[in-house]
Amino acid sequence: MNPMDPKAAQALDHLNIFQLNAMQEAAIAAMQKPQDIILLSPTGSGKTLAFLLPLLSRLQADLKQVQALVLVPSRELALQIEDVFKKMQTGFKINCCYGGHNIQTEINNLSEPPALLVGTPGRVIDHIDRGTLNLDAVHTVVLDEFDKSLEFGFHQQMEYAMRKMPHLQQRILTSATDLAEIPEFVGLHTPLHLNFLAQRDSVEQLQIKKIVSPEADKLETLLQLICKLGEQAMLVFLNHRDAVERVSQFLDEQGVLHDYFHGGLDQNMRERTLTKFRNGSSRILITTDLAARGLDIPEIAAVIHYHLPINEDAFTHRNGRTARMHAEGAAYVIIGPGERLPYYVADDIPTVHLSDKLQLPAQPVWATLYISKGKKAKINKIDIVGFLSKKGGLEKDDLGLIMVKDDCAYAAVKRDKIKEVIRKTKDEKIKGTKVILELAR
Repeated sequence: MNPMDPKAAQALDHLNIFQLNAMQEAAIAAMQKPQDIILLSPTGSGKTLAFLLPLLSRLQADLKQVQALVLVPSRELALQIEDVFKKMQTGFKINCCYGGHNIQTEINNLSEPPALLVGTPGRVIDHIDRGTLNLDAVHTVVLDEFDKSLEFGFHQQMEYAMRKMPHLQQRILTSATDLAEIPEFVGLHTPLHLNFLAQRDSVEQLQIKKIVSPEADKLETLLQLICKLGEQAMLVFLNHRDAVERVSQFLDEQGVLHDYFHGGLDQNMRERTLTKFRNGSSRILITTDLAARGLDIPEIAAVIHYHLPINEDAFTHRNGRTARMHAEGAAYVIIGPGERLPYYVADDIPTVHLSDKLQLPAQPVWATLYISKGKKAKINKIDIVGFLSKKGGLEKDDLGLIMVKDDCAYAAVKRDKIKEVIRKTKDEKIKGTKVILELAR
């Protein structure tokens, strides 16, 4: 298979992608042969598509077993891969399994095995032990963000899962950092190394700047910076969950519209938060390093390091969220009294001076509408557009990104129209099903 293969070309067409990058072309060419591959490429460079496209020529429509497995370190990455594959409209079934998801739903899905399964290591072995998942027919395994899986402590779970795939023909490891050592349990055989880490096209576009906070508590300095950046999309990185929530509480008190994100939130809240950030109804995300990699989030104008990251790799991954695809971006490091720039940040980076006069950023044009039913109620995007147009009185330009989940849906609606939409659609039905509409908070 190559990028011009009919299956691949059709999938790319469905994704509205007209050209692959150099890394994707090299990976796809290498995966023609059933050889083991280590693919190293920066965050946001398109590794997901690089390993999904070659699978199309190897999946058999008449084989009703799991044929390929993708192991990932986080539920968000699992859902992202599932979403990309579904948009490719290949005709092959894909399912997703991860901690926090309804186990009975997953068991029902696996009763008719998908051709491609994406999952976190712990949940995958849970299904193996329950007898609801058989991996005997798996010929290809992808260990996506493999270094992150090791960092999260999934070594034993991945080793267990690898032993349950007796007929593997190809092992694909992907990582956004160089892998010093590959554990023996992976079972690599003379792997082909594809290293694109040196080709960071965004380096020249990224500006790193520092801000000196007069107080060890950097809250006021952060507020001043947010006001200076105005309506730009930004990520604010902290090292701990409790610090994330403390900063969020402070911004709430100051009237700054934002959201926060970390691994301690339940799955529904995490999905809702990312949806709002993707559709533009939230422009400021306060987060731990969970958002530094592996998530499908939009181009960010500014990355703010409220806390200095623990190492250079973390710094690189955080900054990888801006200045991507030849766009310009900036990373700001806030330094408190007694703090020094780490060795991996140049001493001569420019200093930004902030004003005491604060003007809060204007609220985003969009707000997010929560709809209480989704795919399980046979509701799709077209149904929602028709409903909001006919019952809610919205024009085409009043609607933005719509995302339909299993049990609910989210629609971006012009902020000045959303209250009226909720009022007009109260007690109405979509396809004969009564739904609750409310502002997603």
